[in-house]
Amino acid sequence: MNPFIIEEVAQTTTQLSPRHFPLARAESLRNSFAHLFSRHLGHLRSGHFFEPEALRVIGLSGSGKTRELNELIAQFNDSAAPLPSGQPARIAQCILDSKGGWKDLGKKTLHALGYPIKNASRLTQSDIWARVMFHAKAQGVVGIQYDEAQHIFRGKSENERDDIRDAFKTLMKKQDWPLMLILSGVPELETYVSEEQQLFRMTTLVRFNDIDLTPSGSALAEDYETIHQIVGSFALEAGLKHDPEILNQDFYHRLATAAAFRWGILFDLVFLAALKAASAKASSLAREHFIEAWVTKTGMNPAATPFTHTGYVTMFPRERPFQAAI
Repeated sequence: MNPFIIEEVAQTTTQLSPRHFPLARAESLRNSFAHLFSRHLGHLRSGHFFEPEALRVIGLSGSGKTRELNELIAQFNDSAAPLPSGQPARIAQCILDSKGGWKDLGKKTLHALGYPIKNASRLTQSDIWARVMFHAKAQGVVGIQYDEAQHIFRGKSENERDDIRDAFKTLMKKQDWPLMLILSGVPELETYVSEEQQLFRMTTLVRFNDIDLTPSGSALAEDYETIHQIVGSFALEAGLKHDPEILNQDFYHRLATAAAFRWGILFDLVFLAALKAASAKASSLAREHFIEAWVTKTGMNPAATPFTHTGYVTMFPRERPFQAAI
């Protein structure tokens, strides 16, 4: 037996890792993308030059943008939507960081297409982007998603930011193979895109909102029901029952507060709690497993967590995930 493998944790992770809970925002994102691609496809069929469009997907860190976009792009690539050439359409994905400028952007894009170039390469900007367009067209790549796109702008001068925005526009304006873009990131990205009006005009906003537990009229907020379904479905998938103590409005509000009202963090907390239950060989998912998950993550006293403290609402502000305001 390997001392570094907790089999119950490994098995539960295998069961839960591929799970994707269909939030309403996923349908909104899919519809926006479907309209974007359908217009793009129509232009390709026409054979006339056109300027494609882009999506900018904005949400706070921990809102679950990457998870939703990975699912969307995997579904799109699996669908093998036919292009006029007969090739199946595909979207490539690229994660950005703050290193370098337009040349680094080009190298990362080529790497995402499966054609990395050496760091010491003396290729010009035109050479790099010509290679990007050649390989994209050859593979039926109709678009590229740049995740964490704010990073490549951060700390740059105005001229450097202009060069990066020009590189994005170059991808979208190539006459022989214009590309759709999906730029995803935190709200900071909005500032960088809006600095260049042409790029801003060519993009459509999809915003990932926080969890909203504000009542509507006399009815409870719909997001309470969504949290109920998430907790229940994760427990069911992990082969666990539910402790009645976690199936109520008070617990769901505490869970949302612990997640800083961000869906991505909430998924992670439920996942971690399920792993704690599996590790303890418990038959039910209970409050104690959420407390243990929180304590393991933060190192806080078990008596001072969102799941135990009476003043949790003010103690855990949403702008500071996993940190207490003390």
